[in-house]
Amino acid sequence: MSRPTGRVLTLLELLQSGGVRTMNELADRLGVDGRTVRRYVDQLVDLDVPVEAVRGRYGGYRIGSGYRLPPLMLSDDEALAVLLGLLAGRRAGLTTAADTASETAAAKIRRVLPRRLARRLDAVLESLAFTAAPGAFATPDAEVLLTVADAVRHRRPLSIAYTDRDGRRSERSLHPYGIVAHAGRWYVTGADPEIGEDRTFRLDRIAAARTLSGSFEEPAGIDPAQRVVSGFATAEYRHEVTLRIHATAERIRARLPATVASLEEAEQEAETEAGPASGAPGDARDPETERWWRVELRAERLDWLPPLLASLDRPFVVERPGELRDLVVAFADRLAARAHRA
Repeated sequence: MSRPTGRVLTLLELLQSGGVRTMNELADRLGVDGRTVRRYVDQLVDLDVPVEAVRGRYGGYRIGSGYRLPPLMLSDDEALAVLLGLLAGRRAGLTTAADTASETAAAKIRRVLPRRLARRLDAVLESLAFTAAPGAFATPDAEVLLTVADAVRHRRPLSIAYTDRDGRRSERSLHPYGIVAHAGRWYVTGADPEIGEDRTFRLDRIAAARTLSGSFEEPAGIDPAQRVVSGFATAEYRHEVTLRIHATAERIRARLPATVASLEEAEQEAETEAGPASGAPGDARDPETERWWRVELRAERLDWLPPLLASLDRPFVVERPGELRDLVVAFADRLAARAHRA
């Protein structure tokens, strides 16, 4: 391939990546002057590639809207990244309701790859093993996902047809702040303007979504991912549990992450129940210093908590419920009995 031809193909690749590319950027990336860039653009236009000139201070060139890209020109690393991304997304549940979409996309990519590269990628995929089985997740409808994403981007209100976990169907209004992928599921979080409360909805439970007229202002400092994660820790379950644990926050979070429990520093008088915290008084704000923390969580069952608390190997107090205290005592008795038998 001659050097000018290679630069023309490089120009096409840069324009295909999206957005407007300025003349200075293109000239710098191609190692040529502006007049040569214009000549390369003319060559692409002669090949029926709809390159558009954008005027203005930040003008340059871009690919025309709706242009169908020619066969992919991917390096080994790029092709492997794309195919592994499709495979990982399918196994993690991060796909749309069209379950075969990632498979057909991967097949199309393979068809336009050179045979040598396709064989090498097949060798990687056939030899690859995962330690966890593929997740059987409910996935969202592609049109719903695209509609919600557009509303998030342009701050447009939404009307959604939603089915809750009990099978009840309703029409909801939402000011969507963001879309979050968590643990193999898709969520949209925002505010319900009719009741003035924050809400989070699973996208796979939205049967239809449509944008409404008008717009809304998003409150400052919104973190959609943190809102979803915190919502799991405060969701309604059968048991409300409150603990005080004497440890570092890092040690507690290793067993009780933010998706499970909320964590805040407890009053210092709690230290008398298990002795003072390690470290000098001046270390009180040091994240590596042990201190008393109040831990709150909700759970459908309590039987998993005694062994988890034992694995922390730190002093703790069960404030509620009393049933959990009984389970902790019973668990300790079983451990003691087994130790004596050993």
